[in-house]
Amino acid sequence: MILRWLFSSTVRQAFDLIKQVRKHVAAQGDMLDAKALEEIAAANESLRKLLREGADKTALKAGMSQLESVAGSRLLPYPRAEIREYVEMALVVITVVLAFRAFFFQPFTIPTGSMQPTLYGITHQDFRGKSDAKIPTGWERFVDRWGRGIQYVHVVAETDGELNAIESPQRVFLFLRKQRFRIGDHWYTVWFPPDQLLPGRGDAGGNRAGLRFEQTYRKGDDLIKVAIKTGDYLFVDRLTYNFRKPERGEIVVFETTGITGPPERPDLRPAANTFYIKRLIATGGERVSIGNDRRVRINGERLDAATPRFEHLYHFSQPPRDSHYSGHVNQLVASQHDRGNLAYYFRDETISFTVRPEHGMAFGDNTMNSLDSRSWGDFPQANIIGKSAFVYWPVLSGRFGWNHR
Repeated sequence: MILRWLFSSTVRQAFDLIKQVRKHVAAQGDMLDAKALEEIAAANESLRKLLREGADKTALKAGMSQLESVAGSRLLPYPRAEIREYVEMALVVITVVLAFRAFFFQPFTIPTGSMQPTLYGITHQDFRGKSDAKIPTGWERFVDRWGRGIQYVHVVAETDGELNAIESPQRVFLFLRKQRFRIGDHWYTVWFPPDQLLPGRGDAGGNRAGLRFEQTYRKGDDLIKVAIKTGDYLFVDRLTYNFRKPERGEIVVFETTGITGPPERPDLRPAANTFYIKRLIATGGERVSIGNDRRVRINGERLDAATPRFEHLYHFSQPPRDSHYSGHVNQLVASQHDRGNLAYYFRDETISFTVRPEHGMAFGDNTMNSLDSRSWGDFPQANIIGKSAFVYWPVLSGRFGWNHR
């Protein structure tokens, strides 16, 4: 029977018809009379008997026609059957997508610059006052937007006035969003506003546009002239760690739930109930320290370019201290100021931290600008949901694919 099912489309169609009729009978069983159920069951059994006996294609088609005729006359018709089919198909697709997301690969975005230059968060560049800065148009702008993830926003003042009002971003329809602000009596609208484009009143951050409340602007001024580069979009591999434990040097995504940090420094705690992405440095039982050469040491052995998964992080023998984006794992500044703010648990080279069993420590590759385990210690490995797998957008970023690891 199995071989016939594999090599005969007629046999497969017969089995599928039997399955569909049984499905409809199960759904309508309480609404059909006994005679209708008996006739459908008899036609169904007749086709099943033909299959068991190995009937030829002609006999099977006759049996299918008989079953279709009986089922069509006895089963109750569904109103708008085509809509029902589309809904069922949509539910199946949604279920498959959710299962794929939960057990295999989950989409994730990089919100900050803590993993630069390996993975990039959202960055921006203000072009106001730069006469040589040009906003591209046409095909070049299209490639920047959808290939490189660069969005340009340019708004010119139409009247004189002060900035006196900013609305929160609003969703108009599905993915259509807008944000409005007012200069004097004139309202301006930005469609598809990037993240943190405009500030709230009294908001010290979240102001990529550079606007300020109660500041006077003149007609013709560039109110907003900014390029915003989208952070990396990647898939998180949620499958691998079901079969083995995380290993040193892997880029892991973990929940911050339960990570408290030092009780006397609540300002160093990670954001609650969110996800972070960092590079795993140490696991349970390992002793971690940071020398004055800015290198991490595990049980006294220094991590360097020969350490697996750290090959691309140790480029500089004398890394600059004033670089915002070049701070790799080795670039832990030795000054008391930076150690006090970014490395609470590693204030000097004599201090070591022993990771608790079933815990881990993770640093951002951009250690000059990363809130990580140097500040709040280790965290349960159970918090890790997976590891970085594949950057799927922007495709022209240079990090597309698996090469960011």
